Amino acid sequence: VLDIAVELLQKVAPSPIRRLQKKYVSHVSREACISPCSMMLALVYIERLRHRNPEYLQQISSSDLFLISMMVASKYLYDEGEEEEVFNDEWGAAGKVDVQTVNTLEMNFLSAIDWSLYTDPRELFEVLSWLEG
Repeated sequence: VLDIAVELLQKVAPSPIRRLQKKYVSHVSREACISPCSMMLALVYIERLRHRNPEYLQQISSSDLFLISMMVASKYLYDEGEEEEVFNDEWGAAGKVDVQTVNTLEMNFLSAIDWSLYTDPRELFEVLSWLEG
């Protein structure tokens, strides 16, 4: 799955600056404990952006897109605001960026996706089928 994620993100966010590498994906995935469901939801978000806001994808590095899409997906799925929340500074540490950068990336991502985070389960199954294919 890591190879697929790296290839997809490099393709949709082609900026040569902070180009996504497998080592970075492995590091962030391990440090932030990214679940397979979060990764699939993040891929849905990226696909949504590819269709609805391709300009955004031209402006963000693939590494930043990986970090922020995984963070937003994880927050959407698991952050109930009580016990399991992960703070932006922890995501920044996992991604080796400062918290101000994470905050800016998050707001830009949410704006680019028009805060459209809900995903029909069928979209997740489409991503799963694509990954398995």
